[in-house]
Amino acid sequence: MRRSLLRPLALGALALLLTGCAAPAPSASPPASGDEIGGSLTVYAAASLKGSFDEIDEAFTADHPGVAISPVYDGSSTLATQIAEGAPADVFASADEATMAKVSEFALDPAVFASNTLVIAVPAGNPKKVSTLADLADVVTVLCAPEVPCGAASAKLLTAADVTVDAASLEQNVTAVLTKVAAGEADAGLVYATDVVGRSDVASVVPEGADEVVNRYPIAALKDAANPDAAAAFVAFVRSEAGQKILASRGFGAP
Repeated sequence: MRRSLLRPLALGALALLLTGCAAPAPSASPPASGDEIGGSLTVYAAASLKGSFDEIDEAFTADHPGVAISPVYDGSSTLATQIAEGAPADVFASADEATMAKVSEFALDPAVFASNTLVIAVPAGNPKKVSTLADLADVVTVLCAPEVPCGAASAKLLTAADVTVDAASLEQNVTAVLTKVAAGEADAGLVYATDVVGRSDVASVVPEGADEVVNRYPIAALKDAANPDAAAAFVAFVRSEAGQKILASRGFGAP
């Protein structure tokens, strides 16, 4: 009788002993810290962001030396089309919200990080003495194509001023417009204010009504990013005080 009672007690004690000796279950791994972020990062950004993002890339990789950034600059609409077709981008920064909306199904929580306005760019010395939007109708003028953000903004600005321009060419990004003006292939062109900052080969004129046509730039990590940790960290850096300081130094306005 006693032996039958003691046997369950002994078995229970043995089970407790074995349980106490067993190794504890492994805990979940902590999230990677900033220093642990690495790998390649492909950033698609509007052409007008090149100078700023080249500087931001350097600052970001100084903080995250394990990350190798591959920037791709072009017209926002061109980049959006490539993303929709499956291009391997991790981050997208657009020159306007309308273009970001075209890839909304691929973007994670887009946020505006900067703003910009248009100016009239002319070759250094302004040989044709361009001073108003109306003057663009009488000289060789190049514009961005209407489907890209700088083109949409240009159309809005010209329409508000009741000016019709027969453009010599319609370019797919703002860099192409400025290149033609700087080379003397055009007498004038509409570009972003940030595009002429620090350049000696072009001058600029702020047209009336420019402050009423403001481009707001959104940025987002992409849902299918190959490197989501680095993508999220890059977006956060662009929106941080350090990133905003770089953008402001390049002429961008606050979000």
